[in-house]
Amino acid sequence: MTNAIHRPPWVPVSGHRLRVIGVHFDAVRIQGRRGELVANRLVEVTDGDAGPVVLEQAGFRWVYFLLRPGTVHRHAWLPGVQRFGLNSANMRRVTYVGIPALDGNTYPLCWYSEPTPQVPYVEPESLLTAVTTAFRGVTDSHERSAAD
Repeated sequence: MTNAIHRPPWVPVSGHRLRVIGVHFDAVRIQGRRGELVANRLVEVTDGDAGPVVLEQAGFRWVYFLLRPGTVHRHAWLPGVQRFGLNSANMRRVTYVGIPALDGNTYPLCWYSEPTPQVPYVEPESLLTAVTTAFRGVTDSHERSAAD
């Protein structure tokens, strides 16, 4: 894992700010515990250099995985995964995501994994692997508990 301080221009200096999805990044959003499982798995498969992942600490506890602009619609995502990016079929839709500063009080948002110079965005292929394995683990545990 790299520990270099890297603040892309879309990351605020303090607090948090709303940013338009599709301009600086695309996003994949997964809710709650399932999103946290995917984030954990992503950190594992990337040896700790996962790229930017934002966690909501309140409410639905969404987890946002930030991808390079223009990449989210190139991949087939599993049910339960919401994707956000510019879509030529619907250019009227504008979606925002909250981005926290790298330090200080950013509640209710925090970085689960920060962007680094080496990994400024989450790699879609790594995220797909993490989603597939994490979702399979959740499904397997639900099936085991239903059988008990």
